[in-house]
Amino acid sequence: MLAGPYTTMILADLGAEVVKIEQPKKGDITRNLLKDDPKYSLDGVGAYHLTLARNKKSFELDLKSDSGKELFLKLVNAADVVVDNFSQGVTKRLGIDHKQLAKVNPKIITCSISGFGDTEINRPAYDNLIQGYGGAMSITGIDKENPVKSGIPIADLGAGLYAVIGILSALRSRDTHGVGEHVDISMLDTQVSLLTYMATMHFLSGEDPEPIGNQHMNHVPFNSYQTKDGFIQIGVVAEDFWPNLVKALNLNELDTDENKERKGRLKNRESIDKTIQSIFLTNKTEFWLSLLQENRVPCGPINSLSETFQDQDLLKRNMIVEVLQENGAPVKMPGNPVKISNHSEEFNRSPNLGEHTKSILRDWLNFDEENIKNLEDKEII
Repeated sequence: MLAGPYTTMILADLGAEVVKIEQPKKGDITRNLLKDDPKYSLDGVGAYHLTLARNKKSFELDLKSDSGKELFLKLVNAADVVVDNFSQGVTKRLGIDHKQLAKVNPKIITCSISGFGDTEINRPAYDNLIQGYGGAMSITGIDKENPVKSGIPIADLGAGLYAVIGILSALRSRDTHGVGEHVDISMLDTQVSLLTYMATMHFLSGEDPEPIGNQHMNHVPFNSYQTKDGFIQIGVVAEDFWPNLVKALNLNELDTDENKERKGRLKNRESIDKTIQSIFLTNKTEFWLSLLQENRVPCGPINSLSETFQDQDLLKRNMIVEVLQENGAPVKMPGNPVKISNHSEEFNRSPNLGEHTKSILRDWLNFDEENIKNLEDKEII
C-alpha cells in the first residue's frame, strides 16, 4: 500500500519514467483511499494518491489473463526495473517473478518489497504489525506498559527508502556486469537495521531496553519540557553544553561538582529535569529558544505540522511544493529531499486511471491504433 508506491515516487521525483500497472476499472488500493473524504481529497482523489502517484504514469492491465501477462512481458523487455509490493509469493503465482522476467529480459532488475522477505508467506504485514515485530515499538513511549508506534509509518517508509538504495545499487552493478539482479526487501529487516547501536547494546548486555519517553539513556538533561505556550526540547550531549545551560537558566543550585560530569547528571536526572521544567513554565517557547541559542545550548520547539511548514529553510529548499491538478487547482505536499546539482525538480499531478496506457503502448512498444483497439476490445487494457 505504501512502501512500493513511496519507493517509486522517489525514483519518479529523481527523473525516472515510472509506469504504474493498475487493475482495470479498480486501480490500486491507494487510489481509492480517502477519495470520498471532503477534508482529505480533491475532485474525488485522496491524499494518498495525490502524493504517492505524482510524476507517474498509469497503465491499466489485467495481469491475471494470459493476454495481459503477455503484454506485460513485452513492457518488461523495454524496461529497466520492475517493482512490486505484493504479499510474499504473489509474483511466483502470477509467473512474473525475477526468474521468469529474466528469461524475457536478462538485464531486468526486479525489486520485491514484502513484510518478511523471500522466506515467509504466512504472516500479515502492515506497518503497525512490523513495528511490533521489529522491536522499536517496545522502546517507544513513556513506559513498558504502554508501547507506542511511531507517528509516521516508519516500517513502510523505511522499506521504501531501502528499496531505492537497492535498486540504484543494482543499476550500478548492471553497468559493470551487464546482467540484472533481484532486490529482496523485507520490512522486518529494515526495522532491525534501524535499531543500529541499540541492537548492539542489547547483544553486549543481554538486556531489553525499556521506553524512556523523550529522555536519552546517556545524556542529561535531554528531554522535552512544557513552556507557558507549548513545548521545548534541549539536548546536552557534550560536556561544554552543561555550563552554558547553567549560565542561561541560572541553575546555580545544580552547579555541583557531581553534575559537571555526565555520570553525575544521569544519577540526578530527576531533580535536574524537575528544576528545569519549573523554570520553563515561567515564559513562552520563543523566549527560551532565543535565550538558549544565544548561550549555545542545543534546543528546539515541538512544532505542529502547520508550524513546520512555515520553516524558512524548508521553504527555501523547495520542500513544500504546489502540484497543479487537472482542474488547475494547486495541492501542497512535501517536495523531494534529495537535492542534486544540475538536476531540475518537476512535480506533475497523479495520473487518472489508465491515462497513459495508449501512449506507453505507442512509445514503448510501437503499437499502432489497430493493435491498441484490439486490446481494448478484448478488455486486456
